[in-house]
Amino acid sequence: MLNKYFRVIVGIMVLLSVVLSVYVNPKWMWFTVFIGLNLIQSAFTKWCLLETILTKVFKIEK
Repeated sequence: MLNKYFRVIVGIMVLLSVVLSVYVNPKWMWFTVFIGLNLIQSAFTKWCLLETILTKVFKIEK
């Protein structure tokens, strides 16, 4: 269940940052870079801030 929420939220954040970079300011692409770097970092460290937030908000056990 957590994985489903995580993927939906990350997908929305990526699409939102791309839309903002096209229609508002190209510097919004740095938000997409941040998301990608966070995903890479979480693959190596097994820790992600969004996962921590989701487990607390939805009171989900890992």
